[in-house]
Amino acid sequence: MTLSREELLRKIDWGPTVDASKCDGCRACVELCHQGVWDFVDGKAVVVAKSDCVVGCSHCATLCEQGAISFPSVEDLRRARRGE
Repeated sequence: MTLSREELLRKIDWGPTVDASKCDGCRACVELCHQGVWDFVDGKAVVVAKSDCVVGCSHCATLCEQGAISFPSVEDLRRARRGE
């Protein structure tokens, strides 16, 4: 059974979390994301629209050289998709 995006989001809080102490202000995440998830405030990346993140997308974390961005684990996402 395939869950809708809304159903999946009820099961898992998908989206980025940023550790401001690690963010160096490179803006890679802000420039990459076309969903409007990020903004740049006081020299740091800030999540402003977590629910707009595409479920399963974590490209911004991959690009973050400082390791400041984290997401729920892939296994958490798989469990949610299975309805666990």
